[in-house]
Amino acid sequence: MNEQEKHAESQEEQKRRIRARYKGVDRDELEFIPAKPKEKLFEDAAQKRVCAYCRVSTDDAKQTSSYELQKNHYEDMIKEHAGWSLVGIYADEGISGTSLQHRDNFVRMMADCKAGKIDLIVTKSVSRFARNIVDCIAKVRELGNLPSPVGVFFETEHIYTLDNTSEMMLAVLSAAAQEESHTKSEIMNISIEQRFSRGIFLTPKLLGYDLDEEGNLTINEDEANTVKLCFYLFLGGFSTTDIALILSDLGRKTKKGNRKWSSGSVAGILQNERHCGDILSRKTYTPNYLDHRSKKNRLNRNQYRQKDHHEAIISREVFDAAQNMLACYRYRKKGCPLPVLQVVDGGALNGFVPVNRTWTGFSAADYSKACESAYVEKDVVESPDKKQSHFDLSGFQVVRAQFFSTRTDPAMTISNGQIHFNTACLKKFKNVEYVELLLNSVERGIAIRPCDKNNPNAIKWGKLKDGRWLVLPKSCKGFAAPLYEIMDWNKECKYRFRGMYEESCDEQVMIFNLEEPEIIKTEIIEEIAESSNCDENTNDTGEKKTEKKKKTILYPTQWISNFGNHANSTEGLILQRFKYHGNWDVLRPAKTVEGIQVFQKETIDALMEEAEEMIDRMRNAI
Repeated sequence: MNEQEKHAESQEEQKRRIRARYKGVDRDELEFIPAKPKEKLFEDAAQKRVCAYCRVSTDDAKQTSSYELQKNHYEDMIKEHAGWSLVGIYADEGISGTSLQHRDNFVRMMADCKAGKIDLIVTKSVSRFARNIVDCIAKVRELGNLPSPVGVFFETEHIYTLDNTSEMMLAVLSAAAQEESHTKSEIMNISIEQRFSRGIFLTPKLLGYDLDEEGNLTINEDEANTVKLCFYLFLGGFSTTDIALILSDLGRKTKKGNRKWSSGSVAGILQNERHCGDILSRKTYTPNYLDHRSKKNRLNRNQYRQKDHHEAIISREVFDAAQNMLACYRYRKKGCPLPVLQVVDGGALNGFVPVNRTWTGFSAADYSKACESAYVEKDVVESPDKKQSHFDLSGFQVVRAQFFSTRTDPAMTISNGQIHFNTACLKKFKNVEYVELLLNSVERGIAIRPCDKNNPNAIKWGKLKDGRWLVLPKSCKGFAAPLYEIMDWNKECKYRFRGMYEESCDEQVMIFNLEEPEIIKTEIIEEIAESSNCDENTNDTGEKKTEKKKKTILYPTQWISNFGNHANSTEGLILQRFKYHGNWDVLRPAKTVEGIQVFQKETIDALMEEAEEMIDRMRNAI
């Protein structure tokens, strides 16, 4: 017998043995133990510990009847069923069913189920139990997988979750309930948009005001004094923490009647525009109807503002000043409660306005007015093209960029809310650690001069390390916005300027001509996707996203003869430096500009005097 025949015979033998094995044994030799019959919920009279879960989605008094009817119905239903004993009624009133968040009684019921205190939960419908399909099915499965499984009976749909056929139907009904919530949410958003667009605003309770029968805001004089005190003390230099301690000490009440104040509650009063008579709609919005988490509205949704909507407690000038201080909280902590605009009215820096890089309280128009005030009584020579600047850099002839190194020449760069001086600037100002920044909107220039570190405008632009100067890029978000507006610059571009350094005796200054910048523009020309593990830079397909960028340097029109199509120019580098014009006196102190500030020192002193009188009256009333 050859190998092939032996293999075939072996295969047949294996098949015969398998057939013999699967004939089984005689049924009479087996003892049959039947399974426990499936429980029929309403026919089973076995002892069960049963609870009911009820929920109404709003705290409206009109829904109290629905809430009470549900409770009464299930109390009667459970008591009448043979073998059922009532554990309790778990009820959440005024809570949405799209999320488990804040559903305290639902969470307590789940904990009791896990503790073995409950055998069955009875509820009206799937939508009462949960409108979120994920939560609904997850909780039902969690209950069914307990050591002592707990079933849920949905009365309206007649679904019992311990029945094997229930999950598919439950998934369909849960999805329908969730979509119903989605539809209601969209309808509500449309309704709110229509109300706001017609000036019909929501009027929640607010400290300083009461609501009349028509829902209008009317001033509550006693509470209004608390609001005034918050604003006056804040403008006087007190922190929100200090103000909270003062109000707590005086026993002043919040709108909810609490006498314990926090820094956040004071800040909330200072930020609320309704105290100056205005009203702004939709300051927050809810992007997801399932989790109900609100987010600050950064123009993600339409907003509507109405000025002088109701009687104001404090003036709009006081309110605006407080907002400027809140926006520049770090500046205020330096001990200068409210800065004033100043201008140098003589010397080499005539017309220059000292700048604090973090302060957002001054607009482009404010800086321009302050600068122009220095020229009111002076003749400003004006050519058909532009005003002649006494620091005009047109006397410099500049060649191609590859011959002009910013490593050896002073340069300043402004971009993305940051200002950066190169090491060449630091080396020119020998051993100067702090400088002051000044802007001239008429001459279109920025100047830097040495200053004391206690100067409110002082910038620590570098530090010495191992005998070498290191530059320190600084944020200038407060100043960048008005500067970009004055110069009509593109916010997406980076601007770099060459500086001109001058010194005389013990004075030194550096000037940057803002009309001749190098403009560095970065564009994304291609997105590349590469296979990668998932992270924040990975898209839905699991591919890592990278960007290919193109950097373009645009040179001033004044340099056109040496750049662009003339890049092959053979002209040499010529720096024809002329003597700095005008009398010196670079360190001349700046003078306060009258008539521009919303608040002068006298005004703040008057507010503080009124605040002291209010505190005395409040102490006497305790």
